[in-house]
Amino acid sequence: MGSQWKNMRFTYTEANLLPDNHEVNQQYKSFLDKFGEEGNLIVVGFKDSTFFNPKNLTLWENFISEIKKDKAVDFTISIEDLRVLEKDTTHQKFKLVPFINNDKISETYLKTKENELFNELPFYEGVLFNKESGAVRFAIYMNKEIVNTAARKDFVLKYLSQEKISKLEKELGVDLKVSGMPYIRTLNSQSIVDEIGLFVGAALAITSLLFFFFFRSFRATLISMLVVVIGVMWSFGTLGFLGYEITVLTAIIPPLIIVIGIPNCIFLINKYQQEFKKHGNKAKSLQRVISKVGNATLMTNLTTAAGFGTFIFTKSELLKEFGIVAFLNIIFLFLLCLLVIPILYSYMPLPKDKHLAHLGKNYTKTFITWIENTIRKHSVAVFAVAVGLLVSGIIGIYQIKVSGSIIEDMPKSTGFYQDILFYENEFDGVMPLEIMIDTKRPKGALKSATLKRINELQETIEEIPELSKPVSIVNLVKYAKQSFYNGNPEYYELPTKQEEAFILPYIKNSTQKGNENMMKSYVDSTGQYARITTFMRDIGTDKMAKIEERLQEKINKLFPEERYTVTMTGKAYVFEKGTHYLVHNLVLSLLFAILLISLLMAYLFRSFKMIIISLLPNILPLIMTAGLMGFLGVPIKPSTILVFSIAFGISVDDTIHFLAKYRQELKANNWRIKRSVYATVKEAGISMFYTSVVLFFGFSVFTLSSFGGTVALGSLVATTLLFAMLSNLILLPALLLSLEKSVATAEEFPEPSFDILAEDNEEDISEIQ
Repeated sequence: MGSQWKNMRFTYTEANLLPDNHEVNQQYKSFLDKFGEEGNLIVVGFKDSTFFNPKNLTLWENFISEIKKDKAVDFTISIEDLRVLEKDTTHQKFKLVPFINNDKISETYLKTKENELFNELPFYEGVLFNKESGAVRFAIYMNKEIVNTAARKDFVLKYLSQEKISKLEKELGVDLKVSGMPYIRTLNSQSIVDEIGLFVGAALAITSLLFFFFFRSFRATLISMLVVVIGVMWSFGTLGFLGYEITVLTAIIPPLIIVIGIPNCIFLINKYQQEFKKHGNKAKSLQRVISKVGNATLMTNLTTAAGFGTFIFTKSELLKEFGIVAFLNIIFLFLLCLLVIPILYSYMPLPKDKHLAHLGKNYTKTFITWIENTIRKHSVAVFAVAVGLLVSGIIGIYQIKVSGSIIEDMPKSTGFYQDILFYENEFDGVMPLEIMIDTKRPKGALKSATLKRINELQETIEEIPELSKPVSIVNLVKYAKQSFYNGNPEYYELPTKQEEAFILPYIKNSTQKGNENMMKSYVDSTGQYARITTFMRDIGTDKMAKIEERLQEKINKLFPEERYTVTMTGKAYVFEKGTHYLVHNLVLSLLFAILLISLLMAYLFRSFKMIIISLLPNILPLIMTAGLMGFLGVPIKPSTILVFSIAFGISVDDTIHFLAKYRQELKANNWRIKRSVYATVKEAGISMFYTSVVLFFGFSVFTLSSFGGTVALGSLVATTLLFAMLSNLILLPALLLSLEKSVATAEEFPEPSFDILAEDNEEDISEIQ
């Protein structure tokens, strides 16, 4: 598996939550075919009037000229290469001329040009400058062919690293802000990579400390750490072998393996020590570890794997990959634990009294005694609290909101996130939203009627505060009219019918061979398709849905279906649609997980009553967590929706261990319910307590993340598992006591399909020894 690490790849794009054949994805691909990758813009900006002086201009020119030479760059729009339209009456066309004349540079000249930029070039308003605040930004357009490859990372780190920008800031005396999707993706991916090591290290540290605290044995701790470290190596190897990219989801699998693997080790080692304490026979103890706990551990790992495996059946490639890798590695982990731990212990010296002392620790005795007294004397209170929590949870569920945005869960404390906020305040965001207009005929995008319709739609976009000033062919035509009238900004508007006869020939002559760049960003090569580009703030799906509804209403009014096909698309739009799709799919995934685990329970216990009893204590914590999310205002989004399937698959483990031991105690106690329940609480309760504490603190490791989604995932799963432990140790025994008669019969508990916990076998083990 280690040899497969070289095949690991890191993602270079945002997560696509929609299946490839989804209509929204198809529309986005159609847009990319016509206009290429739309997320290729990097912006470098500032809000400082002292920038415009000869010294700074020279420094900036040196900085940007180096960038322009790189093959990763298509072109730049900066102060020294800014072009303006100028009328050429001789050839009846517009030509692009430099905005700055390098031969005339002086303090006075630059102040004049700054004034001209802000007051006489409305074409660039909202695109390169904010007239009201004085903020300015320059654009770097990356090569569309390499913007989603490893070359993007190399480019960003070479020219726009923190050290490079800090050095330039000191030289300029200006606070620079860098953003744009290629830049955000690169630093976001780097944050994911950095956090893998953090999570793995923190998970190993906290689980090993807890393990040692419980067992007080370096030997047991080192064996457990060896097992989970091998499991982590296998998880990385699986990613490489399958050729999957490391995303914000698959990055949490290695630490998940640690958190899930330690409970396996606890159950196996705890059982070994319990058996050895009984009879002092190592071989017999190890044999019973495998025969008595092996099947139970297999089933608990299968249910955990099933919780993750349900993601395989969603139509999202991102979730499928996460589900496949998690499912396989949980099964691998079970095999590792069951093989490595007994083998290593078979070569180890016999456990000493200090290694077994934890089995009778006062704090565990006190906790188990409290559980026993609660279910013995306060069963009515237990059910009343359970019903109260259920009702509260359901009320809270109705207050949950759905949310999703590309940057919502990005690290809030990082410099690049603060720069995003700058561009949201000054230029209304950096996430592109595109509107593609199919006029259904060549050159239809340049028709006067189409231009007027686009202009009216842009006016609606400008009225929406969450969207930036839109850019399209209309802006260029308006700028052409202004240039026709010698740059007078009062003429920045669409030409009238009479003016078209004079101005359109200039535009057509200007777009002949050698000058295609003037229009190719706004209209495709056939002239049939036009685009409107705007940028949006980081808003929730509720606001986005209202904006979409408002725009669609205007589109339907302006563009009749028989003459136009208009589609909204872009990274932000696709992600928003993907969030809703994911929520729907993961609700189905959770229901499928419940069904699948119910079938496993039916196969194990062959009793409908036991299925119901086993599901209730595990569904209640899910409802409680969902209710808590509603009350605390934590929205349903791609990261938080994963909580329920993961937590359900893990929490059922305790139920299986408890019910397996319960059935064994029933047979040993002549089918007496009460005696069997209390005996089960005493023996299984300690391991359940240990594993739940490890799981709680293990998942709490994810709260160290700088990604909001990962923090939410970790804290919510940890909370759910804490609820689940109490539910399985208090509500489950109370249900068993209340739903059964004082004495059961063998007919009520048919033999399971296979023994989860093998019966004690007192036969001589000397042959094994």
